[in-house]
Amino acid sequence: MLKKVLVIVLCLAMVIGVFAGCKKDEGSDVIKIGVAAPITDKWAEYGKGFEVATQMAADKINAAGGVNGKTIELVVMDSKGDPKEATEIARKFVENEDIIAVVGDFSSTCCMATAPIYTEAKMTQLSPTASHPDYAGMSEFMFGVMGRQDGEAPFFAEFLAGKYMGAEKMAIIYLNNDWGVSAYTNMVKGAQAVGLEITAEENFVDGEKDFTATLTKIRQTNPDTIALIMFYNEVSIISKQIAAMGWDDVKVCTLGPGTSDQIIELGGADVEGLVTSTPFMVTADDAKAWDFKKEFESRAGFTLNVHSACAYDAVTMIAKAIENLGDNASRETINGALATMKDFVGITGPIVFTADGDVFRKYKIAAIEDGTWVQKTDYSFGE
Repeated sequence: MLKKVLVIVLCLAMVIGVFAGCKKDEGSDVIKIGVAAPITDKWAEYGKGFEVATQMAADKINAAGGVNGKTIELVVMDSKGDPKEATEIARKFVENEDIIAVVGDFSSTCCMATAPIYTEAKMTQLSPTASHPDYAGMSEFMFGVMGRQDGEAPFFAEFLAGKYMGAEKMAIIYLNNDWGVSAYTNMVKGAQAVGLEITAEENFVDGEKDFTATLTKIRQTNPDTIALIMFYNEVSIISKQIAAMGWDDVKVCTLGPGTSDQIIELGGADVEGLVTSTPFMVTADDAKAWDFKKEFESRAGFTLNVHSACAYDAVTMIAKAIENLGDNASRETINGALATMKDFVGITGPIVFTADGDVFRKYKIAAIEDGTWVQKTDYSFGE
């Protein structure tokens, strides 16, 4: 009888031990933040930039003593830019009780797919780059720092294409996903508001590589400018195919890829003169940002872009929110601390969230000249 009692006691002790091992360690001296990004596949430059920049932020915070005496630790997972992969990552993050918040994902489509999962878990998802106007408003736990497409796309039509490039007749090719449709819709509205004629509107699905038929069709509408709403792979491909057609008198601009080095590497001479908009571009007179740029490029092996800078700011903002909350920091409280944060100034400038959890930014114009990105206007050009 005594042996049976001992066996039962031992079994209960083992079960309790198992559950104790699964329970979140309330006394942990580590704060874990999830990072979801397309580290491999078609948008790898952006994902690798996320990985490098978020680690830079964690390293700087930890070197200064951490957050309330605790060390920031990142849990990085590769979404490949695929909404299905992103949702699987979201489930893993919410099931890990030690992860207190998430930075990511890259695309609006991925972020909008994962929003219900994070919302149910009351976990903040702060995306460095999602810019669909509907994303942040999906729940009180969704935030974005890139800026919204109903801010950038009208600027692009009126100021970049119209005033800077002198466009009068513009064709648009856009990626047919949540972000691309939003950018296209807002660009058309912006063009109509200033009397910029849209001669053609064509879309494509992710992974398309041959745009010859589309370009031939567009050429018949006689635009003086083509606006490409897409990322660096397709921008490079289309620029090469425009050159191969001998279409030398059309100007090309792009919304989406930012000042990506991959455009130059993949497009070569055929992307010379390409123009884009960006909410952030480092100049030598900004010492803080310039030092950040040099360190990032040393670690990453490629040029800093706005997406990576926003990823750095995203981690820093979450850390600041946790610091402000002190002993009250938890999954359920970080969103409130972000929403009420008014004095944050990051690498990309001041960030204050709207009631929906996103920001409206000002934009610069940059162009490729002699194989490098050059800033052509400052923020005042759009005022």
